[in-house]
Amino acid sequence: MRHMSPMICAISICLIVLSSTAWAGDAPGTWKDKAELAYVDTSGNTEVTTLSAKNHLSYQFTDQIKGLWKVEVLNGESDGERNAESYFTELRGDYAYSDLLYHYANASWLKDRFIDVDSRTVLGAGSGYKFLTGAKHFLVGEAGLTYTMEEFTDDSDDQYVGGRLFGQYDYQLNESTRFTQSVEGLFDLEQLDNYRLNTETALITAINSVLSFKTSYVIKYDNDPALGTEHTDTILAASLVANF
Repeated sequence: MRHMSPMICAISICLIVLSSTAWAGDAPGTWKDKAELAYVDTSGNTEVTTLSAKNHLSYQFTDQIKGLWKVEVLNGESDGERNAESYFTELRGDYAYSDLLYHYANASWLKDRFIDVDSRTVLGAGSGYKFLTGAKHFLVGEAGLTYTMEEFTDDSDDQYVGGRLFGQYDYQLNESTRFTQSVEGLFDLEQLDNYRLNTETALITAINSVLSFKTSYVIKYDNDPALGTEHTDTILAASLVANF
């Protein structure tokens, strides 16, 4: 079994404290919150139509440092039987080294018993670069290292050092509508056939200064899933988003 030393844990926690944002920074002391309630239709390991909730809370510590806390919940029942249960949370931050280059660190936790994951904790750190910054086109890329600790519902576990690649493209169609496409790859550097891919395609339309309507399609692919589970999960969602 592969174990993580306390030193790596300490370094990761210190990196998380030094954090910022991928796009433009706000004035120091600014709090922002984005709450999302979605009607979702899932397929793959979970076949259900239900509601999901997300909340993204950020705080601008300085001109260069910002922190972000994400919470996402998907839970559903059909005919009195639970057939969707997923919980995710992440602490994320970037330090803006320049207008275009930044460094990030994050720690996330996932529980999803329908893919047989009782607990998945990922610590990560890396760098990002803003290739396009508007006015209509926005493109950012990130690359970093991760350390993953997994516990499965069959009482097995795994720990490994991995890599992360991420890209996101946004296109501002008009003053109120934005298209966004993101792709994330997570790789086990010790067993190369163990990797996961996540993509999201979304269209977001502002209703007013607070509310937006979002339609999205998410694909989650696991090349080496737990025994008896499928490789691909998809989520089609229609969401009401509130920005505060």
